[in-house]
Amino acid sequence: MTGSTPANRPHQSHNETATRYFEHSSAPRTNTDTIIVEAIRAEYPDLHLTVVPRFSLNLFSYAAAGHASIAPIDKEKDRLTWRTFIPPATRLYGQRGALADIVKLGKYLFDWQGKEFVVYIVDGRDGNSPYPQIVNQYVLSSSIEATNSLLFEAGAWGAELHDEIYVFDGGFWSKNRELWESVQNAHWSDVILDAKMKIAIKTDVLNFFDSRDTYEHLRVPWKRGIIFYGPPGNGKTISIKAMMHSLYDREQPVPTLYVKTLASFAGPEYSINQIFMMARRMAPCYLVFEDLDSIVSDNVRSYFLNAVDGIQKNDGILMVGSTNHLDRLDPGIAKRPSRFDRKYLFPNPNEKERTAYMQYWQTKLSDNDDLDFPDKLCPAIAKITNGFSFAFLQEAMVAALLSIARDKDVFIESVCLECLEAHKRPGNGRSCENESTRPFKGLYDWIWTVRQMDEEDGDLDNYLLWRAVKKQVRILREELGDEKGKR
Repeated sequence: MTGSTPANRPHQSHNETATRYFEHSSAPRTNTDTIIVEAIRAEYPDLHLTVVPRFSLNLFSYAAAGHASIAPIDKEKDRLTWRTFIPPATRLYGQRGALADIVKLGKYLFDWQGKEFVVYIVDGRDGNSPYPQIVNQYVLSSSIEATNSLLFEAGAWGAELHDEIYVFDGGFWSKNRELWESVQNAHWSDVILDAKMKIAIKTDVLNFFDSRDTYEHLRVPWKRGIIFYGPPGNGKTISIKAMMHSLYDREQPVPTLYVKTLASFAGPEYSINQIFMMARRMAPCYLVFEDLDSIVSDNVRSYFLNAVDGIQKNDGILMVGSTNHLDRLDPGIAKRPSRFDRKYLFPNPNEKERTAYMQYWQTKLSDNDDLDFPDKLCPAIAKITNGFSFAFLQEAMVAALLSIARDKDVFIESVCLECLEAHKRPGNGRSCENESTRPFKGLYDWIWTVRQMDEEDGDLDNYLLWRAVKKQVRILREELGDEKGKR
């Protein structure tokens, strides 16, 4: 752009736009946008004006990301802002929040790739209703081609994910940075599963995204569906996250779309339409429905099935649904090919997998010099946790470690697993003379197993972690009741 800049060429000496805005906002009105357009054209008759709704693209976010520079050029009396307090996202690190301005009317100089634009931002909601919110950006330039180039690049940037994941909740999609950060900490090395099943899951998903040409050559729809099912706490969620991480690490990253619920202001049918509209736009993509049985209820099942396998193409979409209750899923979802084609059972871990999980914890605690965690404790803990899910195993370890940290000065004696008190074993051959605390079916068989292990290896009870874990496993077994491990 040559010659004087747009900011230096107003037709009038005062800010007519601000004047008209305040006059209009204080009187009956029908369309704020019309008033603003007329005022800007009167103020800058020689420049091209383009009206850009902020919901379609946000020039200020584009500039804040470092792609342009922006600075206010209006006087304070011609500007309208709301100053608000934003509380901290978390108090864990001592933050107290911050002050921020919400711009209702402002005028800015926008510099992008050596070209200058005058940009007004105006909250033009007519009436007192909070919805819909209408915030427009009014872009002035001497070149309509320059404006179009700016808007295209800003719009394309806004449509992309920037270390974010699309999350559907409450009837609309939003970009979530927190979930993306959580996924970056999820690795397949942290997932303890049967080795063959882990390979099969990874192969199924990765091969799908690598096989577009194969699907097209075979003239079959390029879409797949997978269901993870089994009792809660056995790795379904961490497997989904680890796969998400793997897909983001590809040379051509595959985005994830994560669905929390179909509940929305316009009903579940509207949500399903929005979900698959976005999935088709973002394809190839990984579309996640966690707790599928609770998301897709009977009253919306038909609409969901039509979206999955109806007239519209779903090329490039790989759906994964998880459920703790496969039997609650409609057969049209769980058993019909071309919808969810593969199902993977995540059962309670067997003894080998429980041992591997304890070895995982052993590695995590390897730099803790205050805690002895010898190799022999891994199979020992696995042996006394028959029927535990990974979630129960984790709770046993966390609770044991917390009890050690809290009571390390007094946590010396071994606790009786019948009465949960510390005392010496009676000399009459009995195990405990006190009344059992919160007994449950299978308690004495389990205690006998633990006691037999202690007698076979007298060194076990010398380890503080073993004594703490035994107690916590005893407590957790009350929650399991009379359920028995199947493996």
